[in-house]
Amino acid sequence: MDRLSGKVAIVTGANSGMGLATARALLDKGATVIMLCRNENRGREALAKLTSDGNGRTYLILCDLGDYDSIRSFAAQVKERFDHLDILVNNAGFISLKREETKEGLEKQFGINHIGHFLLTTELLDLMVEGSRIVNVASGAHKTGKIHFDDINLSKGFNVIKAYSQSKLANVLFTRELARRVADRGITVNCCHPGAVATNIGIDRDTGFGKTITGMLKPFFQTPEEGARTAIFLATDESVKDITGEYFYKCRPAKSSKRSKDPDLARKLYEFSDNLIRR
Repeated sequence: MDRLSGKVAIVTGANSGMGLATARALLDKGATVIMLCRNENRGREALAKLTSDGNGRTYLILCDLGDYDSIRSFAAQVKERFDHLDILVNNAGFISLKREETKEGLEKQFGINHIGHFLLTTELLDLMVEGSRIVNVASGAHKTGKIHFDDINLSKGFNVIKAYSQSKLANVLFTRELARRVADRGITVNCCHPGAVATNIGIDRDTGFGKTITGMLKPFFQTPEEGARTAIFLATDESVKDITGEYFYKCRPAKSSKRSKDPDLARKLYEFSDNLIRR
């Protein structure tokens, strides 16, 4: 039960859905868990759920993944409190039918799902040691994705599928290139498709738009706990401790798109992303 005793983990989007399920599973295995949440009220409610049994190994640190300053502040706070990081689960996701922008003016799905996690991960890399694991929650939607370098913010011809699939392809490409870059440090980086999961992603928090549709489809979806299984597996299972740069589904290596396996494209996206966070 306490196989992860002494291990420190971060889960992004930990206040609900798969993020909350992942945080709970890591806690149950003995890890200290840092919950990255954007909304303070929802974060505190989730923290209360996880600590209701007296567990004192859970920390809430607020962060908006659509804001570079907030991400850097989060990383600084983690470094003040902890001297190592063993597990990073980049779980948070954003999807919207309308085109929105982050604080820095990026199309919000690309800006949060990829760039926000890119910046967070690179800011935290110096805390990671041999044996540390990074897990990126991607999606099968990456298979229809393309990286629109000439119009990364999709200012022309935006639609939700185009935006979301671009961000999810970016997750897989980032996984492969980062795995290559940190291989000599003994850090593993993998990604996964969780399947169709009944979560709050896609629901407008202000208007409630999307709740009815999600409610109707819920019987056909996996639960958040079921959807989180592969991410938890990649973060904790001994059988994958030496596997890196792979795409998983249902706790097994899975086929990803031809585009997602292009090393030149992965390198180009990494350099493009690095330039974005430095401007």
